[in-house]
Amino acid sequence: MADLAQDRDAIRDLLARYTYHGDRGRLGEMTACFADHGILEYLGKAPRGPAAIAAALASGTRDARLTFIRHHITNPLIAVEGDSATARSYFTVHSNFGPDHSGTYDDRLVRTPDGWRFAHRRVRIDWQADGSLFERMTSR
Repeated sequence: MADLAQDRDAIRDLLARYTYHGDRGRLGEMTACFADHGILEYLGKAPRGPAAIAAALASGTRDARLTFIRHHITNPLIAVEGDSATARSYFTVHSNFGPDHSGTYDDRLVRTPDGWRFAHRRVRIDWQADGSLFERMTSR
């Protein structure tokens, strides 16, 4: 069994891989960050499993004026207990129009033969810019 520092480092790597692949539109690589029955809970949706998550994310439309997007993750709090873990992180999203939205990721993770994967990732949007090119994700 890996030690705690190795587990936390591997989980931070998972958080980064999800973000980098998502920002670049690499849905296959991004959804590979989920366990076979992992859930991505966002905006009232909760697809289960990498294929369903990819299909749900691919079904949305993106404003053509949006040419650049970067998620920045901060302050991950990671707690490991054997082959399961939790993580909570803040995130901010920047686009070619500047700061766009921010929120919190609440994660439950599981150790798999392929490494740490999301069992359940809940995305909560706390703030969204008035000029955002994304659909409204917060109440005004």
